[in-house]
Amino acid sequence: MTNQMRACRYAMAVGVLLLLSAAPRRASTAPQSGDDGTIAIDPQAHTTPLPHFWEQMFGSGRAVLALRADYQRDLRKVERATGFRYVRFHGIFDDEVGLYHEAANGTPVYNFSYVDQIYDALLSHHVRPFVELSFMPPALSASPVVHHVFWYKPVVSPPKSWDAWDALIDRFARHLIDRYGIGEVSTWYFEVWNEPNLDFWAGVPKQSTYFELYDHTARTLKEVSPLLRVGGPATAQAAWIPAFLDHVTQQHVPVDFVSTHIYGQDPAKGVFGTDEAVPITQMVCRAAGKVHTEVKASPLPNLPVFFTEYNATFRNDPAITDSLFMGPWLADTIRQCDGLTDLMSFWTFSDVFEEQGIVQQPFYGGFGLIAADGLPKPSFNAFALLHDLGTERVTVSSDSAIVTKRPDGKLVIATWNLALPGEPGTPKTVSIDIKGLTGRHVALISRVDATHGSLLAAYAAMGHPVDPTRDQIEALRRAAVLPPPEVKSFQDGRLTIVLPPDGLALIQMR
Repeated sequence: MTNQMRACRYAMAVGVLLLLSAAPRRASTAPQSGDDGTIAIDPQAHTTPLPHFWEQMFGSGRAVLALRADYQRDLRKVERATGFRYVRFHGIFDDEVGLYHEAANGTPVYNFSYVDQIYDALLSHHVRPFVELSFMPPALSASPVVHHVFWYKPVVSPPKSWDAWDALIDRFARHLIDRYGIGEVSTWYFEVWNEPNLDFWAGVPKQSTYFELYDHTARTLKEVSPLLRVGGPATAQAAWIPAFLDHVTQQHVPVDFVSTHIYGQDPAKGVFGTDEAVPITQMVCRAAGKVHTEVKASPLPNLPVFFTEYNATFRNDPAITDSLFMGPWLADTIRQCDGLTDLMSFWTFSDVFEEQGIVQQPFYGGFGLIAADGLPKPSFNAFALLHDLGTERVTVSSDSAIVTKRPDGKLVIATWNLALPGEPGTPKTVSIDIKGLTGRHVALISRVDATHGSLLAAYAAMGHPVDPTRDQIEALRRAAVLPPPEVKSFQDGRLTIVLPPDGLALIQMR
């Protein structure tokens, strides 16, 4: 997302009531007092399912980029590391995809050549589309000159004819079913538009005209097949959820899920309607708690809640998105958001991304896990480590650890030492005490920090080249590789490790 577009968040006050009752069910969003680095674990303690909600879907650059070899290379690498199942992107209806234009007499002409190539590419890598239905084909737009500020200038106008929009949605859905089969397409999701409360939607007034767009789209999809899954409102700043659910309930409009977005540096005024300073480490999950409470209090309390975009920041800030900070931030976000949402889609899996224009250097603060030239960032390795967490979460009091069990009963622990961007931090000693464990045991310890799974020091030693040579690229790729786990013996359930600032460790007990 562009800096200009995201900056407008700060001017918005959506007027949502701050719901102080929206606390997570399984872990506090605020740091707990007295966390001294000790993790006391009772293997017989209460457990809850941990469904890996943070790695089921990723966002990406716009639709047409899926045709590129570097996009598919990065997709394959992230899928192998996380097993993610869905990808979401803007612009499947944009002119560069070529889906819709009109003959001289105004007759619609459909061309699914690029659409098919895009979706074929995803499916060939075992990833399904989470279809964001956007943006407006210029030939169908009420005002083709109303563009968003993105470099590729998507059209954000309402349609010139609701009948023509309905026909587009109908033809699009029927084509997908004809090509891939209803058994496959019924496993996809269809999300109506993107962030209509910002400048991605030019309808006036925004909310009521977006609701009209949603109504037409959802009803048309369900007329094609009741098995197609549709939802919205895909808003920025976790906005409009109560109003959207009231609307679809009162108007009897189909809805299968709720979707919205949140970033760690979103303004509290826009998200909660307050002037408080919410830390970057708490904003995402406090917003998740708010939406969780709003949905539970709505007429449709059992709808799945999807955060179809999230990240630590909406800015291009190398000190955040390219840095070691992302590992502890991600782990702490998982800890806090567990139980509050069904799915969170990290924005994005790759810096094959052109909303600000063509990428000019590898590390510019892009949102992706993989920088230009296929260079894995520390965030990529953090996702790879956290993928190995178990599927049951064990209750512990620490605010810097997640303790899990695998189906075979083995413990897997993530622990971290979070230092805020711009702060040097200090090393942290972590003491693990497992109740009832006697004798000598072995732990496998994998790390992401300045000397493990990070290419940042190697890039700095090269002088931060804007255009690295092929030899430099290969050296950076080698520097980014996670080393084998450290094997450490421990006695009677007591294990101590030291974490550097912004260090993340995954400990597998053997």
